[in-house]
Amino acid sequence: MDTFQRFVTIEPTTGLPFAFFVAAVAVVGAIIGSFLNVVIHRVPREESIAFPASRCPSCGTAIWPYDNIPVVSWAILRGRCRSCRAPISARYPAVELLTAALFALTFWLRSGLTLSLPFDLAFVAAVIALVFIDAEHMILPNVINYPGVAVALVARALVPNLYGVASLGAQAHMPAWLLSVVGALVGALVGGGFLWLVGWLWERLRGVEAMGLGDVKMMFMVGAYLGWPLTLLAIFVGVLSGSLAGVGLMLKRGRRDMQMLLPFGIFLGVGSLISLLFGTALIDWYVAKF
Repeated sequence: MDTFQRFVTIEPTTGLPFAFFVAAVAVVGAIIGSFLNVVIHRVPREESIAFPASRCPSCGTAIWPYDNIPVVSWAILRGRCRSCRAPISARYPAVELLTAALFALTFWLRSGLTLSLPFDLAFVAAVIALVFIDAEHMILPNVINYPGVAVALVARALVPNLYGVASLGAQAHMPAWLLSVVGALVGALVGGGFLWLVGWLWERLRGVEAMGLGDVKMMFMVGAYLGWPLTLLAIFVGVLSGSLAGVGLMLKRGRRDMQMLLPFGIFLGVGSLISLLFGTALIDWYVAKF
């Protein structure tokens, strides 16, 4: 009941219902999702994401603005190009809908109208782009990971995240922003360093590469933004979901293949988003059991 009341109650500072802001953020998410489709298509091909304007991948015809409305245009055109009638992948509306839903959830469950909102939404957008690029090309581009680390450190200075390092600050008498940046660096080392160590040990023991450095760089970014407790949860969820997917795929193929390659960035992305939205509550609930 409290959640429902929060959803419909007039915000005292704005005079508008909370539901209005959730819907507005979802619309923004759909628009950003449309841009992410450009990123997902062009970045792996090393093309500019700014020029030329959006075009049909089949015939090269420029897409008019009225045919580029998120989700709606794809549905009206029945998933086909207006000019050549070539099919347009369902991935386009899927990314737009997913981004809209995750933006709305981030606003509702985590950020609200706070300074952390744009940073949280930028993090969600980056993870979505990485997940879909890895699913299609099995790469996690540096052009997303490296700026992501920089933005994460700036975010942690402007919007301190003291989860997991608050007790250290009380002992060291550090200002909140500096403690937050230190926590971000620790999180980056935990996230990227843990994956690098696992990959190195697997390669030494089995003689094969366990994962690419793209996964390591992605977790540097995730760790810098989420901090070490939520990053460890993200890795746990990623490993668990990836293992379940691998077992399911082996059962479907009817053969046991331990060398089967899976785009691990998908599962790390899922774990990162779950940690962002639910991680603090999950960890606090688990710790309270002891």
